[in-house]
Amino acid sequence: MATITRTRTQLAGRKKQTFGQHVNASSKHLFLLLFTLTWLLPMFASILTSFRTMDDITVNGFWSIPKEITLDKFSDAWTTARIRVYLLNSFIITIPSLLGMMFLSSLNAFALARFKFKGNLLIYFIYVGGTMLPFQILLLPVFRLTNKLDLYDTYGALILIHTAFQLGFCTFVLRNFMRTIPGEILDAARVDGCNEFRIYWQIMLPLSLPSLAALATLEFTWIFNDFLWALILLQSDSLRPVTAGLATLQGQYVTDWPLITAGALLATLPTILVFVFLQRFFIQGLTLGSGK
Repeated sequence: MATITRTRTQLAGRKKQTFGQHVNASSKHLFLLLFTLTWLLPMFASILTSFRTMDDITVNGFWSIPKEITLDKFSDAWTTARIRVYLLNSFIITIPSLLGMMFLSSLNAFALARFKFKGNLLIYFIYVGGTMLPFQILLLPVFRLTNKLDLYDTYGALILIHTAFQLGFCTFVLRNFMRTIPGEILDAARVDGCNEFRIYWQIMLPLSLPSLAALATLEFTWIFNDFLWALILLQSDSLRPVTAGLATLQGQYVTDWPLITAGALLATLPTILVFVFLQRFFIQGLTLGSGK
């Protein structure tokens, strides 16, 4: 009898514990759902606004039910607002910056990770220290430098600045990853007669593909969405990237919000596509070393 009573007590305790776990899990899921909906609210408002007319917003307000759904603002943003020109400018600036940055930072990382020489650690700390320097305090010196070099209001100014300012972070990440690659692989290649550049190009870079893809995704997003340097170093409307171009659509007295939101949604498509195609490598690059 005592055994049966004890068993019933244990079962009751387990049921209470299971019920408590379900309540905790449900509370967490509810909190995460509310947090996600709050985070998605601006995106939902932007999508809703882009399908409306300015007259509808003026009369009924932003959060009213749309009286009319139209795609005209997307075509107007592509043609009249010149989003197609601004997007092309963004690619002209972003792709060379990204390629130059990844090539130079991988070379730097290979040298700092696999070679021992005097000043190795000092150079590494200089790169790391450069990443902690706020861009805002460098606006005036960079502006004067581009003027002296006759690069102001050119694509070259933004390409060089983006390449230079992102080298520190990329070198920091790639150097730490390349140090995890076994040295025996490189020694075997040297025994077979490979020179150092061939080891870097044919062995180190393929083995570093996850970290390179993760960095490429981040850097493409950061450069493509840059607004500050484009505002400071470019004056001609024909050279502006999409972020600076969108800022010109806001009028002094009247602002066509559906046109701006439609243009902003078109501007987000390239970064979304890049992340979708590189997502597998991006997640793999973020979780490198997590099992050690």
